[in-house]
Amino acid sequence: MKQSVDQWFVSQILPHEAALMRYLRRAWSRTADIQDLRQETYARVYESALESLPRSPKSFLFATARNLIVDRLRRDRIVSIDYTQDMASLSVLVDELSPDRRLGARQELQCLAEAYGKLSEMARAVIWLRRVEGLSQREAAQRLGIHEGALESYMWRGLQAMADALLGSTAPAREPATNSAPGAEEEHGQSND
Repeated sequence: MKQSVDQWFVSQILPHEAALMRYLRRAWSRTADIQDLRQETYARVYESALESLPRSPKSFLFATARNLIVDRLRRDRIVSIDYTQDMASLSVLVDELSPDRRLGARQELQCLAEAYGKLSEMARAVIWLRRVEGLSQREAAQRLGIHEGALESYMWRGLQAMADALLGSTAPAREPATNSAPGAEEEHGQSND
């Protein structure tokens, strides 16, 4: 059994390493952790495959990576009780939200809301379903009645526009590779401005 899982892993999982690394670099801000995240993702996929092979290896790989990132984020937010018991004796000032930081946050939120409002109706719907309601790509595409590739394109363009509005565009946008025909953006109310 182990030999067949090894062969499955090499043929079905390892070919996606470049895409996995791109995903991890996008999703995780601490670059020093990227290699560890990749290895832990591989370990989880392999251990699960020992019990039963997933039907869709690539989807399973990326879902595992996403779940690992969520686990790490949750773990990072937990503060040990041991550390909190002695806070008063440390005489550490609590980092309260200063009026400047509050104003800056409010301005960023306003900028983000304006950018979201300028998106096409479909891009707003895609972002809402994926990021706010937490639907999978397949579920969101089914709900909107579009192909997953089109959903991914709307998602990418919408997030890119919002990031540009919030951070300021520093480089020309690169579009993800899609199989859509030229001029398809105009059909959906999108342009490459």
